[in-house]
Amino acid sequence: MSSQELPRRIPLIVAGAFFMQVLDGAIINTSLPQMAASFGVQALDLSLGVTIYMLAVAAFIPASGWLADRHGSRNVFAAAILIFSLASLACGMADSLPAFVAARALQGVGGALMTPVGRMVVLRNTSKAGLLQATALITWPALIAPVFGPALGGFITTYASWRWNFLINLPLGAIGLALVLRYIPNLREEARRRFDGRGFLLAAGALVLLLHGLESVGRAGADLIVAAVCCAIGGLLGVAALRHFRRADEPLLALSAFAAPTFTLSTLSGGFFYRIAISATPFLLPLLFQIGFGLNPWQSGLMILAYFAGNLGMKTVTTPLLRRFGFRQVLVGNGVLGALAIAACGLLQADTPGWIAAALLVAAGLTRSMQLTALSTLTFADTEPRQRSSASTLSSMVQQVSMILGVAVAALVMKLSQALHGADAPLLADFRNAFLVVGLIGLLAALRFLRLAPDAGAEVSGQVARQAA
Repeated sequence: MSSQELPRRIPLIVAGAFFMQVLDGAIINTSLPQMAASFGVQALDLSLGVTIYMLAVAAFIPASGWLADRHGSRNVFAAAILIFSLASLACGMADSLPAFVAARALQGVGGALMTPVGRMVVLRNTSKAGLLQATALITWPALIAPVFGPALGGFITTYASWRWNFLINLPLGAIGLALVLRYIPNLREEARRRFDGRGFLLAAGALVLLLHGLESVGRAGADLIVAAVCCAIGGLLGVAALRHFRRADEPLLALSAFAAPTFTLSTLSGGFFYRIAISATPFLLPLLFQIGFGLNPWQSGLMILAYFAGNLGMKTVTTPLLRRFGFRQVLVGNGVLGALAIAACGLLQADTPGWIAAALLVAAGLTRSMQLTALSTLTFADTEPRQRSSASTLSSMVQQVSMILGVAVAALVMKLSQALHGADAPLLADFRNAFLVVGLIGLLAALRFLRLAPDAGAEVSGQVARQAA
């Protein structure tokens, strides 16, 4: 194998592990009624299995970078795959709700290590010139799995058993583990840092409370006062964690990556708020089609397929467009178009011609895919090798918050709009208001990227090479 083939293979191996993780989350909702019947509980009780996974991910993400530095990124990534696979086996073998919840919590530990450490594996084995292509490879699981996940989960649940939705991870995990141990070098930091226990507790506590509070907002019947208290305490812990990381001699997470404008803009600021808009859209669309239009789940799924088809369609032209126009023009121009497409989804009616609805959904998917790839690549364009461990962990933490916040914002706008006219069920006007607010957030976020330098990330996008040629 040539020296060039190995680096290209590494992002594909990492992408395969990501696909297993995202697919698992995409198919679980299709089998909740059957699982509830097996456990002798109500279907709504199974939401605890979804929540506990999210909270376990939030609790252990802050430690992922330190573990990779201490034990090597390959070893920790392999351990993440092994933990996730064994926990999937436990989920598939569970015979009660408590056993299932415990297995899902363990699965969350594997998921917490998999995403940031997998990204770290790619960063440590990829040059800046190859970062754009590598990032495009590791983002495809988030685009493909939501398309096939619900259909695959429904098929498996109907013709086999819901347990196989989890057991399918065993061969996938075994193949991934073998490839990781065979092809990925075990890179680690030479300097051994002590574990920052105080920083870990502050960061983990902040994430768990923030995400639990935000996730509660999106659930029907949730106590908004309790959710607000969780968010407030989580925010205070987050501030305390940041102060600790700035002052500690050996912090769990170094904040030096925020000195790079590209990292700050793509992780916080514009990137954070645009991800809110991106995350809210897949939450709102199925509700619009099923509640607003009265479509059944299968018809709604076909409509959503157009949205995710747009996600996949953009992959072939993302790299050429970034090389031609650069990050600044793409993030601003594509971001504005994406925000307008999101807002326009609120104008859809049940009698809107199918081709118009499909074209709008494809456009929204195209711009979503482009923006996600550009943001994910720009995040690490100017980070130094010594910063990448903390940068990857920080990026994963912020993304978790933005994704849950997107759903919470959309749900809250829907609830407030519905309360204004006192209806028992959401009306089309409520969906229109939600899409409008989310689109406005995306628009303002896109304009934040005007602060980028015209040549920001040029070495990564390939503009330097193109201009030199």
